This record gives sequence, C-alpha cells and structure tokens, in this order.
Amino acid sequence: MISAYFRAALIAAMAAGSLSAQEPNARPSGTEFGFSTFQTKCMTCHGNPAVERAPLPSAIREMTPERIYEALTNGVMKAQGQSLSDPEKRTLALFMSGRPVGSIQQGDAKNMPNQCSTNPPLSDPAAGPAWNGWGVNEMNTRFQSAKNAGLSAADVPKLKLKWAFGFPTGVSAFGQPTIASGRVFVGTDIGYVYSLDAKTGCVYWSFQTKGSVRNAISIGPVKNATAKYAVYFGDAHSNVYAVNAQTGEQLWTAHVDPHFTARITAAPALYQNRLYVPVSSSEEFSASTLDYPCCTFRGSVAAYDASTGKQLWHTYVIPEEPKPTRKNSKGIQLYAPAGASVWNSPTVDAKRKAIYFGTGDSETEPAAKTSDSVMALDMASGKMLWVYQAQAGDAFLGGCGIPNQPENCPAENGPDLDIGNSPVLHTLANGKRLVVAGTKDGNVIALDPDKKGAVVWNRNVAANPKGTPLQRLDGIVWGGAADQQNIYYGLSGGGIAAIQLSTGERAWFTKFDTEGKRVSNAAAASAIPGVAFVGGTDGKIHAVSTADGKQIWEFNTARDYDTVNKVPAHGGGMGSAGPTIVGGMLYVGSGYGVIGGNPGNALLAFGVE
Repeated sequence: MISAYFRAALIAAMAAGSLSAQEPNARPSGTEFGFSTFQTKCMTCHGNPAVERAPLPSAIREMTPERIYEALTNGVMKAQGQSLSDPEKRTLALFMSGRPVGSIQQGDAKNMPNQCSTNPPLSDPAAGPAWNGWGVNEMNTRFQSAKNAGLSAADVPKLKLKWAFGFPTGVSAFGQPTIASGRVFVGTDIGYVYSLDAKTGCVYWSFQTKGSVRNAISIGPVKNATAKYAVYFGDAHSNVYAVNAQTGEQLWTAHVDPHFTARITAAPALYQNRLYVPVSSSEEFSASTLDYPCCTFRGSVAAYDASTGKQLWHTYVIPEEPKPTRKNSKGIQLYAPAGASVWNSPTVDAKRKAIYFGTGDSETEPAAKTSDSVMALDMASGKMLWVYQAQAGDAFLGGCGIPNQPENCPAENGPDLDIGNSPVLHTLANGKRLVVAGTKDGNVIALDPDKKGAVVWNRNVAANPKGTPLQRLDGIVWGGAADQQNIYYGLSGGGIAAIQLSTGERAWFTKFDTEGKRVSNAAAASAIPGVAFVGGTDGKIHAVSTADGKQIWEFNTARDYDTVNKVPAHGGGMGSAGPTIVGGMLYVGSGYGVIGGNPGNALLAFGVE
C-alpha cells in the first residue's frame, strides 16, 4: 500500500543502506517511518512475550506524543532513544500516538483568534450545494454538477486565494475537506476535526479525537435527541466517530478493529442511516524486521447504525484467521494469511444493494485470492457477493526486495499493486452500468455490477506500461473523476489522462511541465462540467479542459501563508486527497507528508476574484 512514487525512494534508500541504524539522519521523514522505526527498534521488547514488563504496542498507541517523546529523550527509554535522532523520536511519537508533539494544547479552536461570532442552526446538508464525503455522492464519481459547483470553465482561470487556515503543529494536510450547509468540515494529522465557515474560514468548533484523521468527513441526518445532523469519520487508531455537526459534541464512538496496526485512512460511506467503515493498516511498512511477528492484520469493512453506533456486521477481506506457520532465526513466530488492507471509501450501489471497494496486496504468501481486487459485499449482511482480482500472487512487505532480503519476506516481493482508489459506479447513455477502478501499473478496469463483476473492458493508460518495474507503476493510486463521457485519472508517473467510459480508449493525455523533476500526479482527480483538477507532489494544482486536456489554470501551493487563525502555515505536496468544489469556491489541503514527500499544514480556499 505504498505509492509507486514513494516506493521508489524507499527501495533506493534501503538498497543504498540509508535506512540503517548507523545513519538515522538519512532516513526519509514521512510519518509512516515512525512506525517503521518502532518495528525495527522497539519490538525486540514491546510485543515480545518474553519481556513481560514492556508495555504492549497497543498500550503505547494510547499514550500522548509528549509522553512517548519524553520517555525516549529523558525517561525510562532514554538509553534506547540514544540511537535515534530528535526528528526520529518525534516521528515515532507522532505515528504511535496518532498526533504530533504539542498538538493537543495548540489545536483547540477555543485558543484561536478567528472564532465565529455566532453559530446559526445548520441548514439541511442535502438541500444546498455540498461536497459530502470522499466522492461527492455515493457512486464516488468525484464530479460536481454545475449547479453545486457554482463555477464554470470560464471562471476557473480567475480563481484566487481567498483564505488559508493553518493546522497547529501539523506536518501533513491529508484530510480532504467536506463542504455542506455553508461550512467546511476537515480532519487533520494533529488529531482535531474542525468546523469552519466556508466563505471566511472562521472556526465554529474543534473536536479532539484519539488519533489523526486523514479521511474525508461525511455528514447526514441523525436520529438523536440532541443533534439533527452528524458528521462521521475515522482515526489512525481505527476508531470511528459520530459528532454533532452543529456543536462538535461527541454522539458515539466505536473501536472497529483491535489489531494495534489497524487504522482508518479512507472515508466511511454514509447511506440511509448506515455507515460503512473501511479498515487499513500500517503493518506492512517494515514487517520484514526479524523482531516483528509477521503478519496478522486483515483488511475489512464494518457496518454501523449511524444513529446509535451499533455494529451491524464486520467482514474481513481474507476470511481465514491467521495461523502460526514457522519461526524465524530469532525465534519469532510468523503467521499467515494477512494483508489486503482497505484504504478507499466504499461505493454504494442502491440498485443492487451492494457496496464496492478495492483491496490492497497480501503481506504473506501465498497471496490471498481477495488481495489486489475489487470486491462486492451485500449491504444488509456483509456477505461477499463477488470479487475480481486484478493481480494474483502479490505478497509485499516494506524492507524486502533488496539484497540480503530478511527471512520474514515473501520469496518474490511485490509488485505491490493495491487497488487504493474507490471504484466509480457509472451508468452509460444506453443504460449499461459500470464499476470502474484503476491499478498502480495503469490498468483501468470496467466491471459489470449486474453480471457479478464480469470484465467489460481493460485498458492500460500508464506512460510506460512495458518499462522498468518502477515505470510500470506509473499508474493510478488515489482515484479518478467521471463525467458522462470520460473518467479522468492523475498518474504516478505524472500528468492526467482521460479514458472514454464507453470503450476504455484513451481520449487524451496531458503531461505537465515539471522542469525535469519527477513529480507524481496520483492524487485523486476532481471534476466539474468542462474542467478536471489534479494536484501534484510538487505542490501545484492544475485545471485542464476535459475536451482536450489543455491546461487552463495552475497554482503553486508550496509556499508560506498568512492564515485566518494566525497559525504559521506552509503548503507542500498533494499526494492523496483531491480538491473539493462547492458554491463558487475550491478547497484543498496542501502538504502530504505521510511517506517522505513535501509536508505542509495548510487548508486553502479559492474563489473567483
């Protein structure tokens, strides 16, 4: 579940030895490497049954980042922490706790100078312009109608920055903003969810979670005595929440998966008072280390009553429970099967009463037959209806695929072809329905949901489909946007492609000028009539004509900002979430710093001057 762009940097660094303990300052700076450090440095004791006094990893994940950092710097773990640089200690504390050091005190909206003067009752989120959840609608088309967008193709070149909001102590602006009832709801890596005014950026409330929130937020009516509407989201510790959309008061919370590496990275899908929650994991990032009992996590989707928080069903992508297989040379017990994380928001098919989602690679071999797949579950029971596997035999772990491969590794590591994008449900002009998803190596696959996932067409749109292993991963990661004619995908190898939905043929491809630098445009695309938008790891957001792919607007977000809440903020790369367009405004987070990348902590709002 590592993007092709950052996987290349990771493999290169490992092959060069720059991830070794002898060179801690050379390690990539992304937050995922905090967990990698924990696996390689800490699990000799923590999680080892022979060391009874060492707290379990699950207990450490409940600690504050300040407590973890202090233990490594001046406390009981000082001796162990001496081999880590200060940035590594902070990154480890960030990942294990789910928030950066200092965020709990500084993130509270009550301490911000731009509090809204009043908090009027929310209007019906379904009655006015909105971008609700990940894909704007239950089909996950990421296409905003002209009425709701409030922007025409002619308006887009006139977009100017209207306001910026800074996430205090934040290092990764990865929560896609949801806009409804004239408000912005956004999750952050600092463990706070904010409600802001969509026009001015003043803050109504903040809600402190137990971990970072990198998924889009869904809003809808709730059957509750104290709330009319609720917002729903998950966090880095696999907790899911319902919060009063008016006040920010918690209505209910549930812990979806007990595995200590489990997390919710994609938006729960809300439909008819049910919440469908996808569960991902960080287990594969460095499970190759011999102190780690690889591997026991299984991806899943769980359904909850949106009003009460009662779990209705929980379906694992891999039905078999992991069982002991063998012990490695350090005597650590290994397990299988494992893997197949779900790190995309489920798509709802009201006609078939089904949900669709993509699955990640396996962590153990033989690879599960449900990994790297598009899956369909029954909405009422969670029963598996059908599965289409795009890549068989894909078992992948971070830290493998290099010389002197650790013995925890699969015999053949990768190719790491997770389907991390939400399938798009689309109806053609002739009434035929399609479920469309993309792969990391650039295959766009259209399946027939009315014929149990039968393949309609399969086309490769990557720039180098027959190139090197890295070039073959220059494909699709986070998702596309579909209008009536085409689906638009940004690519890891750079640029954006339009694929005809009726035939699968590539309509056009636009490569952006990157001044010779390798830039990924694999963040999720978004579209309005006549225009498709996509961001890049260089911090630039592009708007292109859907007719021919010609660029009509560009803005470089990678700079410092004066923010409405007076928090020092800077923009960076856009490596996952896409822009949301509502009511004549465009909103986007800038600074995706999960794995290396170009970190930042800014939420930006654009409007027509």
